[in-house]
Amino acid sequence: MDLSNMLVFLVFPYIALTIFIFGHAARYLTDRYEWNAKSSEFLEKKRLLFGVTVFHWGMILVLLGHAGGLLIPQRLLDAMGINGETHTFIAHYNGMATGIAALIGLGLLLYRRISVLRIRLTTSQNDFITLFGLIFVSGAGIYNVLFEDYYILDTIAPWIRGIVTFSPDPALMLNVPLGYKIHIVSALALLAFSPFSRLVHIWSAPVGYFFRNWIEFRQKTIE
Repeated sequence: MDLSNMLVFLVFPYIALTIFIFGHAARYLTDRYEWNAKSSEFLEKKRLLFGVTVFHWGMILVLLGHAGGLLIPQRLLDAMGINGETHTFIAHYNGMATGIAALIGLGLLLYRRISVLRIRLTTSQNDFITLFGLIFVSGAGIYNVLFEDYYILDTIAPWIRGIVTFSPDPALMLNVPLGYKIHIVSALALLAFSPFSRLVHIWSAPVGYFFRNWIEFRQKTIE
């Protein structure tokens, strides 16, 4: 077996995921005051609103699409009447729409950070690395959608499921186009970097807000 292929698609994924898991746990325990998105909304809000909304919705839908499309075995979808061709068609156009939305949002956020002086002065090198990392990963994914025509259900999808079940077969990735390999490796690298960036706030999503009890306000009447 090709040694470099084994290192990249067998060893590296587990290194990245180990850093991702233990890095977030360690930072939460030791650096809670910095566990936030470091929002710049108080410095400038008008340009932020559209960019951050488009990016977040696009990225959330991208992640859900990847999870559903890659982690669900095709045999289960076949049993539901969704064959490989239909699955690929849905994944292609869903990935195109949501990926482009996320990339547009990232572009707007980057432009805002560069063009607004007060925000540029408060933006750290780490923030720029995070933004450029997200743009690179998203851009590589969009490139594959627009310019590559590759059936991933027999190679990339079972390889990713193997990572989850601790039984990956790196040989499946040998003949995968370079564009897909770059997208996968850069995404894993970004996961490994995330504990050391503002991306830690993904764990602080206000999901509980939708299930909280109603707050009752009672007007005090003065007689």
